[in-house]
Amino acid sequence: MESDTEMEDFDSSEEGSNWSDDSYLADEDFSFDYQEGVDPHEDAVKPDEDEAPLLSTLHPDQQRSPSVNLSTKTYSPRKRVPASPSLKSKVPRLSTPRKNSRLPHRTTESDQPWKTEEHPDEGPQPLRFCPSRPPGPQVDPSAMYSPLDLFQMFFTKVTVRTLCDNTNRQAARNIGRGKKFKWIDITVKEFYKFIGLVFFTALVKTRAISDYWITNSIFSIPFPATVMNRDRYRIISWNIHMSDPDEDAVNDSKKGTPEYDRLFRLKPLMNDIRHACMSCFHPHRNLAVDERMVASKARNGLIEYIKSKPTKFGFKIFVLADSSNGYTVDYTVYIGKNTFPVGFGICHDSVMSLVRPSVLGSGYHVYLDNYFSSPKLFKDLFDMKMGACGTMREGRLGFPRSEENALTKKSPRGSLRWIREGSLLFVKWKDAREVSMGTTIHQAYGGETIKRKRKNKDGKWSHESIPVPTPILEYNKNMGGVDLSDQLITYFSAHRKTMKWYRTLFYHFVDIATTNSYIIHKDLCKVNKMQPMTHKEFTQALVAQLCEVSIETQSKPTNTGHTPVPIKPVADKSKRSSAGRKRCELCKKSGHSKDTPWKCNECGIPLCVIPDRNCFHDWHNLEGMAPVEYQSSDS
Repeated sequence: MESDTEMEDFDSSEEGSNWSDDSYLADEDFSFDYQEGVDPHEDAVKPDEDEAPLLSTLHPDQQRSPSVNLSTKTYSPRKRVPASPSLKSKVPRLSTPRKNSRLPHRTTESDQPWKTEEHPDEGPQPLRFCPSRPPGPQVDPSAMYSPLDLFQMFFTKVTVRTLCDNTNRQAARNIGRGKKFKWIDITVKEFYKFIGLVFFTALVKTRAISDYWITNSIFSIPFPATVMNRDRYRIISWNIHMSDPDEDAVNDSKKGTPEYDRLFRLKPLMNDIRHACMSCFHPHRNLAVDERMVASKARNGLIEYIKSKPTKFGFKIFVLADSSNGYTVDYTVYIGKNTFPVGFGICHDSVMSLVRPSVLGSGYHVYLDNYFSSPKLFKDLFDMKMGACGTMREGRLGFPRSEENALTKKSPRGSLRWIREGSLLFVKWKDAREVSMGTTIHQAYGGETIKRKRKNKDGKWSHESIPVPTPILEYNKNMGGVDLSDQLITYFSAHRKTMKWYRTLFYHFVDIATTNSYIIHKDLCKVNKMQPMTHKEFTQALVAQLCEVSIETQSKPTNTGHTPVPIKPVADKSKRSSAGRKRCELCKKSGHSKDTPWKCNECGIPLCVIPDRNCFHDWHNLEGMAPVEYQSSDS
């Protein structure tokens, strides 16, 4: 029988990562593998009006004619037209350029010189903040919500009912394939208990799932066995399924065609959780878009490798999060270049698909890192009445290339330069290294300074204040929304090793639901001026409510020692000597038939306590008479 419940070592720490004011900029990776910082899926160069048209836009007769002039500069990495064998040497291979070949600059020469902090910048026209709903939890703030109530906003009974139906079908299908296990259809109530045990394993760590059901050992954990036996828990883990297995077969038959959906097995639950994330909470003004990695090494073509991430291998998810609290507002699982149908590049399209005015409203401020940022994206967001700010690679199409008054390697620390092109501001700042920013929200410099250490000529360190652009301070303040969300998820994550790739994302959806539930709990407590539970206390309460048990257990009575007590206490004095009399155990062993109204309070054994026959004393002092729990012959 295959097993997917063996757990990997939990190496995540509950300690939050503290970052300095410039941690995002210091950790930002400004190096890139391709020439001039060009993202082949982002920066497509359009020809000037006076240039010849692209080969793909010519008349069909012209395309077939060998007399077409192919020496015209036509740079379009999105569209490649196969050339005839005789002309292959004249057509550059844009997908795999030579190391010594140089792609054209994707930036524009600006007529403006770079300005310094001494030049005033009026800033862009402020955007009016008009959210579609009041920011915050979309529930009645005066009502009291338990952790289970908040969790069931995401995993509703309808959602769980669908999961149960698909899991039952998958189990029947596995049995039909010859898998040998005993299956009883899972119910909604039992599924909630299963999720409760999943979070219990996140709170109490062991090396393997089977360790939670060890008996007769000092390392035994008694609680899981009171909720569900080991085999039932493992069998449910093996058969969890989010989509209809019959529809999976239909989708699998379409492999190799455009109709094939690579995320078909995720869609039912993924869409339900996305809808719940957007409906249960409306974000505040500052938002962050970033990548999230869900650890996995599955071999299905969806695994990505990002060297700069703590989790280097896994599923890549584009996440929109509230910068103020880390709430996951929306997300999209990356499946390759065809993740989004718009066609302006994955960096541009991923942001535009997450930041939707029809859902959010207008006037939001979106913070991005240099993977997403581009002048075109910032202008498109501003046209949608959305502000944007983020680090930007100088090789992006539209970034100014003016050399007049530009920063140099010898520029002192704290030097800044800026150029404004309408609503879009470009800023360069010299810290430990040069940093480039773009923004449609802020002015270039508002008089802010930060402290940096400086080594004097005598070898001693001192602090000095250097000017810092306003966009950089605001970026460091608001870019950490997704990082905060990741941090909260890792504290008590349901993530574990699985045999099926889609079950890894199932547990991640569970993590999103419980983390967002806790954030809503804190916001509601803040509105009602109440002290919120800690993250650990919230998760513990959720486990107890999912498993339908009390979080508090009755303590075992303290040992008072071996003393004689009445077998049956009665109020009537005339019946005290006869009420509840039982055969004395020591007299029975001696061959006598004597009854007594007394017993040992610790052992529960009936024993005589009279002046001429103190069986109680003799019983507890006889060698080999260990105190054991007494079993009455009447019971």
